[in-house]
Amino acid sequence: MSSKTKKDDKSSKETDEVKINKWDGSAVKHAIDDAVKNALLDRPNCTESFALVDGRLLICGLAVAIALVALGWDHLHPFPESRSVLIACVGSYFVLMGILTLYTTFKEKGIFAVAYQKEGTVSKTWQASSEMKKYDDQYTLTLTLKDSKGVRAASITKSCASYIDSNGVVLENLIANEVGRLYNSLNSGKKDK
Repeated sequence: MSSKTKKDDKSSKETDEVKINKWDGSAVKHAIDDAVKNALLDRPNCTESFALVDGRLLICGLAVAIALVALGWDHLHPFPESRSVLIACVGSYFVLMGILTLYTTFKEKGIFAVAYQKEGTVSKTWQASSEMKKYDDQYTLTLTLKDSKGVRAASITKSCASYIDSNGVVLENLIANEVGRLYNSLNSGKKDK
């Protein structure tokens, strides 16, 4: 093998590795979430769904449109004349921000990946959500399956150190193994919590 080929192999391995600051809890959680998402989407016939994100973007887009209406109306009809329109727009904006808060709290619930899986006539929806408290090392991954049999969930809680080495490199193969274990347990029909 030539030195150039060895160098190319080394650089491709370096680009595949995700290295993070292992002391930054938020970065650790997001890096593990990304690895879980990749492992879930690597499953056969899985395609990513953006419906949850699209819902959030729709609410935010409406809020921005209302703010632009207020800005444009105030430009065309200076303040004393535009008072009632501004009040209506500001009120609508705050209502939409309340709806956005409710949407992210009760609909998204920490879900960071949604995948659809089609196997013949059977359709399955997979959702991955996680939780890691601010100053805690415990990472909780919950995988939920929705299909014709109902809704099943499986979760695992481990230290984030199980998924990151001492240099801050995310161990994607270990994360993929955990996702595979949860995936297989849900496919077999077991409930695991």
